[in-house]
Amino acid sequence: MHESRVFAPPRTSTGVEGLDEILGGGLSANRLYLLEGTPGTGKTTFALRFLLAGVARGERALYITLSETAAELRAVVASHGWSLDGIDIFELLDESGRDPDAEQSILYPSEVELGETIRKITAQIERAEPTRVAFDSLSEMRLLAQDPLRYRRQVLALKQFFSTRSCTVLLLDDKTSEPGDLQLHSICHGVISLEQTVREFGTESRQVRVIKMRGQKFQGGRHDFVLDTGRVAVFPRLVASQHRAPVRLEHVSSGTSALDEMLGGGLVRGTSTLLVGPSGVGKTTTAVSCMHAALRRGERATYFLFDEGLTTLILRSRLLGMDLDPYIESGQCRIKQIDPAELSTGEFSALVIEAVKVEGASFVALDSLNAYLQAMPGQSFLLLHMHELLTYLNHRGVTTLLIVGQHGAVENVRTEIDLSYLSDATIVFRFFEAEGGVRSAVTAMKSRTSQNQRTIREFRLSEGLGLQVGEPLAAFEGVMSGMPTYTGATKLLAADANG
Repeated sequence: MHESRVFAPPRTSTGVEGLDEILGGGLSANRLYLLEGTPGTGKTTFALRFLLAGVARGERALYITLSETAAELRAVVASHGWSLDGIDIFELLDESGRDPDAEQSILYPSEVELGETIRKITAQIERAEPTRVAFDSLSEMRLLAQDPLRYRRQVLALKQFFSTRSCTVLLLDDKTSEPGDLQLHSICHGVISLEQTVREFGTESRQVRVIKMRGQKFQGGRHDFVLDTGRVAVFPRLVASQHRAPVRLEHVSSGTSALDEMLGGGLVRGTSTLLVGPSGVGKTTTAVSCMHAALRRGERATYFLFDEGLTTLILRSRLLGMDLDPYIESGQCRIKQIDPAELSTGEFSALVIEAVKVEGASFVALDSLNAYLQAMPGQSFLLLHMHELLTYLNHRGVTTLLIVGQHGAVENVRTEIDLSYLSDATIVFRFFEAEGGVRSAVTAMKSRTSQNQRTIREFRLSEGLGLQVGEPLAAFEGVMSGMPTYTGATKLLAADANG
């Protein structure tokens, strides 16, 4: 008795950056797929990339358009800097169809019009013998049919026709029918949905979701994608467990011996440290100091800057004795200014992954997550996203610093983002009043990997001396309330180098 083996069909690339990864290698060849989305989501651009990928492999490609003209398609392609060379365009609305005298054809019975349309399409396919076909779009067929049953019957007939041809077909649908056309979904081998959401401020959010794909495993859920001039790219949702690797935990210096002592030996590779405190207390400068120490050790570092201006950051660091210019010029240090209103979470994850995997960064700082929250649908989404991102960085042995600004300066200090349970170590900064002035204090509240000191020390930034951390201060009151008061006699840090 012989066992019959069923071989999986070969995979073919979608031509869209990142989409093949979500599909586990691309689309199964010689199948019928549905690409659906409301107008403006990018269906035509996805279809063109699919056909251009075939042309690059020497395949014959055919674009069937029932609504747009060939001239309109060429304008779309030209706007991206692409070329239609190698793609046959078959437009049903030809010059005779645009003749006003031909408008009487709308009086034909729907079956006659639809049947004639199908015959023209099948005849063109038999002549061109393409291996890739984009059919744009099903909404026109739906209008011609005027009846849901007749429309589905014709789609099924098209599927049966294509099954006799060796070609991969992409059917475009603008979802103008009743929501959730499950019968249409059942006819197709796979369904890909494009979605677009307009945010209250900033650019719109675009996402792609693979609803079904028969006989192949894919990564479910929503994945961000960008549609720009000359580029369409999908950013697969980050799943940290897929990047697990052994990491040897070791201490590295923060650049300040007193801070290392507070942390139980310094920062630890493969962990994340949260810097939290009110605005102006010194969180960013501390992060830059830690990065500067990593650069001096020969590591590569990437600093993602959301709030402060790049020029301001570099100038202030230079005044504090941390000149970043040589490292930036050599490429060892990269400071990337991020506009959260123009960047999706998926695209940001891709930037972080690129910094680690491609650029070799072993030190990453995110400054600050307050601005990043504005690009998120909500805080719960931020927590899930940051959990995956931090776990990925930990798996890669990266030293990560997160900065969170708190509202208020001297009392009722509060945080709109609570990431303390996600971080491996937490450093808290506070203002306090002593000797007629406002000073800064720092304490290491938590460390999962070291025996940290929970002492409170004075923290100071001064030109020429840079970042200073003093001896433990006794007799502090009100630290947890957000307004520490110093009542002890421990000597405070001098105001200048000669103090």
